[in-house]
Order: sequence, then structure tokens, then C-alpha cells
Amino acid sequence: MIGNIRGTLLEKQPPEILIEAGGVGYEVQVPMTSFYELPEIGQEANLVIHFVVREDAQLLFGFANKKERAVFRELIKASGVGPKLALAILSGMNAEQFMQCVSREDVTALTKLPGVGKKTAERLVIEMRDRLSKLAKDQGYAETVHLTPDLPVENTFVQRTDAKEEALSALLALGYKGPQASKVIQAVFNDGMSSEQLIREALRAMA
Repeated sequence: MIGNIRGTLLEKQPPEILIEAGGVGYEVQVPMTSFYELPEIGQEANLVIHFVVREDAQLLFGFANKKERAVFRELIKASGVGPKLALAILSGMNAEQFMQCVSREDVTALTKLPGVGKKTAERLVIEMRDRLSKLAKDQGYAETVHLTPDLPVENTFVQRTDAKEEALSALLALGYKGPQASKVIQAVFNDGMSSEQLIREALRAMA
């Protein structure tokens, strides 16, 4: 079981990164809320890891802290929620915001996330309310938190392709539909934006 990776950040192509540790390059999928906290390429990064083994693949999911990973692990236990959807949910809102939505039974906020319809949102509230409450108590997390309107300031890529293309690719990987993602990107784009800035603003606009 891989629980943590500390190494040199080689590539950042949201929502995936490549990190080298001990001479091995690990491809890790990271929710955008954790992605924004990554250092610049070439610097040392430290991620807590959830390791998924399937018949056809071995997948690594990385998080900025143990709270994000803990909520991810609770999410993938819910009916109809796999790692891809859990990653998308924690890209649209961080762990504390998700816990708050569930605690408040805020189905409307949850349905704005890609792949989360009304029935799925209602099921998440029902299935996860008690589990997240227990998680908060067991690990000392606050059950009620204040939403923060701004995500952490993003890092710029040392090497990057067109910001719009990279942002669109990231949103598609997170489960957003092409026409919706393209429309939002066009609406929020300003000259000089990095792809991370564009992704952040697009996610905020769809929240």
C-alpha cells in the first residue's frame, strides 16, 4: 500500500501530475482543490496517496492533506460513486465544503457538480451524513465550517500549452460536458490567464 509520496514534481497536466521519487516517476491524479496547492515544476511536492488496484490498472490519487483523502475514501464507498466521480466532486469543492453541504443537506449545491444529478445528490446526503459526522468527530474536524469564496492562489506552469486547451482538457477529464466547459471557459477567459487560473475561474462559475 502506498500512503505517501514525496519527490520532485516533473509535470502538471490537470488533473494529473508526474512526480519522481527514488528514481521512479509516479502518475498521480489530483483533485483541483489539492492541485492548486502544488509547488512549481522542479520543486519538491508531498502528497498523501490513495492506491486503487483494478484488474486492468493500478491508480494513484493524491491529496494535499489527510482530510481530503479521508473524504475521498468515504465518497468511493457510496453507491454509484467511483474514484473518477469522487475526484470531480473534490475538484468542485474541497473536503470541508463537501462536508458542510452534506451536513446542511444542500442538494442544490451538489447537483452543480459534474456527474451528480438530483438522485445522486440526495443519496450522497443520506448515505454520507452519519459517516462524515463520525469522521469529523474521530479525526477532530469541525462539522460545520465556513465556505471560503476563494481557492488557494494557483501556481503557474513552467511549460504549458494553450491555456484554453489545457483548461478544457482538465474539465473534460473531471466529467464536465464539452459544450458546457467550452462555453464557461470562453466566458471567464482573460488575456494572460494561466491554465490553472482559467480552470479555477471556470469551476467557480459553474458552482
